[in-house]
Amino acid sequence: ERPQKRIRIPSHPYDARPANDALVLEEERMLAQAIANSRKDQGREPITDIPFGPTFYPSVEDFSGDPLLYLEKIRPVAEKYGICKIVPPKGWNPPFALNVDCSKKFQTKDQSIHRLQEGISFGDGEDYTVKEYQKMASDWSKEWKNKHYPEPSNPNQVESKPSIPGSLQDGTSENQSSAASLSSSVEEPKKKSTLGGNTPRSKMTPENLERDYWDIVETQRHDIDVDYGNDVDTSEWGSGFPISDRGRSVTSPNFQDGQPNEDFPEPSFGTQEYYKETYWNLNNIPNSKNSVLRHLKVGINGINVPWLYFGCLFSTFCWHNEDNYMYSINYHHKGAPKQWYGVPGTKQDADGVERVFKSYLSMKMRDVPDLLHHITTSFSPRLLGQEGVRVCKLLQNSGEFIVTFPRAFHGGFSLGPNCGEAVNFALQDWIPHAVDASERYRTFARPSVFSHDRLVYTMAHHIGELRTPVICKSLSQELRRLMQEELLLRQKLIKAGVRDVSKDVDLPPNRLDKLDEESADYDDKRMCHSCK
Repeated sequence: ERPQKRIRIPSHPYDARPANDALVLEEERMLAQAIANSRKDQGREPITDIPFGPTFYPSVEDFSGDPLLYLEKIRPVAEKYGICKIVPPKGWNPPFALNVDCSKKFQTKDQSIHRLQEGISFGDGEDYTVKEYQKMASDWSKEWKNKHYPEPSNPNQVESKPSIPGSLQDGTSENQSSAASLSSSVEEPKKKSTLGGNTPRSKMTPENLERDYWDIVETQRHDIDVDYGNDVDTSEWGSGFPISDRGRSVTSPNFQDGQPNEDFPEPSFGTQEYYKETYWNLNNIPNSKNSVLRHLKVGINGINVPWLYFGCLFSTFCWHNEDNYMYSINYHHKGAPKQWYGVPGTKQDADGVERVFKSYLSMKMRDVPDLLHHITTSFSPRLLGQEGVRVCKLLQNSGEFIVTFPRAFHGGFSLGPNCGEAVNFALQDWIPHAVDASERYRTFARPSVFSHDRLVYTMAHHIGELRTPVICKSLSQELRRLMQEELLLRQKLIKAGVRDVSKDVDLPPNRLDKLDEESADYDDKRMCHSCK
């Protein structure tokens, strides 16, 4: 029987009402100054060179095995940038399993692109079917093209750069060329791009749209509102990937509380069965035998159950890092490219991103310290670079993966109509990052999507599966820390007058072999009032 799906506890929406008139005036003054500074930058020569993040070209052999093992192999290079792109080998062509003819409608968010620097929450957009959203997004791209990039009057004039596709059907997997034969090689980021450069404006290219986007965000040159179909639940709407017949996905009808069926040999690369069962399928990757999240036997939206994303021109995924500082993987199914930006997950760079937010939105951050977790604000890489934050960029075409690393801030926007899918996973080396996230959430009284402590105890129950002595040592240190903290806090509670009744009541036993629905519910009941 398929487990029930848990709904993630949403962050409290930001209330834009200030505390008093004095704060209103101060906030408006600071915001006006920030906008003025941003506009002033536009008149200067480019001040921030944005290097490209690394792109990897795995072999068919790599794609026939566990993606987490491949990611472990490239991690020493990729994590220095916070994000990386993975171009599948030649022959990768998964079926698009989403029912685009479905009459059900999904909700969207109304994003005011010209106000993304203000930290305001998004309103509700229109509801759409897949085809209705595609038509809206295609019409919007054509409107922008006709207004800003009209066809040249000279029919013999030939442009050197391709235009952006304007329909979900237009997206084809680029970069799947002879470069893929460079098995497991990495394309080191040698090129750089500059915002505000001298790219010809006559064609609707990624470079020109990037400049258009940041002109809107930084200078409010145009008032632009778009509807973004983010966080669409695949357990309700269906995934773009086919569902495993071996119970490898939480959404599989035959999903087992135990481990997925691994008795059969892996299907051959490129076959119909392969696309159902490969762990490169985003429904399956959280349950890979090398993934910590495989101990979660309850579906959690966006964590081990993928989310779909329907984008249009300039729809934005604002700066954020992943829940519990996990890894994430995003696949571009169809349509126009996405422009990504990434920041390394080091403490120095992550603190730098927060410093920019506090500098430009100090009043809002004072009222709402976890504003970053609301994922409603976007600042230019130009501003981050001025604060010494290292930023890289990647252009994701259809058929390509983007991987983000623990604590790495990332964001970006779409260059036209598209459909993507994303999910989290966690390598065994994630433990120290999980500790940092857990401690940080305490400062905001922010509930975690699952119990950090229980997952650590469950990993210890399966200690024979840990792959290296370093990981074992890291787990041992965290177990010792949890034990010492528990003993210390129990003593403080007793000294404060709380009675110890543990010997007088029968408590349900703690499960250590897996984190199932019953365990998760029990943890929710024991959550302190502040975090609730």
